[in-house]
Amino acid sequence: MSHTRCLIIGSGPAGYTAGIYTGRADLHPVLYEGMQSGGQLTITTEIENFPGYPEGVSGTALMDDLRRQAQRFGVEIRPGAIAHIDCSQRPFHCTDDKGETITADTVIVATGASARWLGLDSEKQLYGQGVSACATCDGYFYKNQDVAVVGGGDTACEEAAYLATLCRKVYLIHRRDSLRASKAMQHRVLTNPKIEVIWNATTEQICGDDLDGVTGADLRDVKTGELRHIDVAGFFVAIGHTPTTAFLEGQLELDEQGYIRVNRPGSATSVEGIFAAGDVCDPNYRQACVAAGSGCIAAMDAERFLNQ
Repeated sequence: MSHTRCLIIGSGPAGYTAGIYTGRADLHPVLYEGMQSGGQLTITTEIENFPGYPEGVSGTALMDDLRRQAQRFGVEIRPGAIAHIDCSQRPFHCTDDKGETITADTVIVATGASARWLGLDSEKQLYGQGVSACATCDGYFYKNQDVAVVGGGDTACEEAAYLATLCRKVYLIHRRDSLRASKAMQHRVLTNPKIEVIWNATTEQICGDDLDGVTGADLRDVKTGELRHIDVAGFFVAIGHTPTTAFLEGQLELDEQGYIRVNRPGSATSVEGIFAAGDVCDPNYRQACVAAGSGCIAAMDAERFLNQ
């Protein structure tokens, strides 16, 4: 059984940044990468809004840079994931997916959240080539073009309203005949001349290929069964995110959606000595630079906790 002063769970911008700060503080952190080394950004093609990369950078290159920077400060990076944390005692007993146990004086949870998808083969094929789950990240690429957003909640309406500031036309595809979003968000969408809501519709397939990317989408009317084709260059899925917190149920306080509750300002969770950073506790922003900043906050909070 090994021991560390600070265990970091997750290897996205939040996890690696937490590693950089705790490493520089001589906490000799151990970081478990999770099932996907580098997190969600490694499947993102081009990132143009992360500070310090004026020409843009691929998601893989950005995460490689952060990983090497964390290693420079002595972070021990391990493959695999933490499957269970016993929060009833400190140091915390954490079991990984191989059944091995590591004890930790503090834990930083930075396991992220994954977008919910429609489950279409064409969606997987064209991901990163016109299919996206983040309008703030990718909307700029579709300036003055037609795009589509799927969903009917606040997130979908926010994405559609944001895209309407950049794009020529935005189709909002919703499977029901009324939106689930707040009244204020509904008003923003329904009164925007650049947004057309397509009611009672599901996506049959997203059209396009590896050469041209997304070119359109085939929609099916759930009431009549009729097919309709729309021409779009971008297709945004906004049906929610799932935080990676299943292994924490019954251990930490989570909100109704499964996100970790933290005491703002700061990163402290409901258990003393355990902190959270990044998308796992952020249902609102979901940006790489925000996650990196919260990783810094969690690291500083963990250091101060250990010094008390």
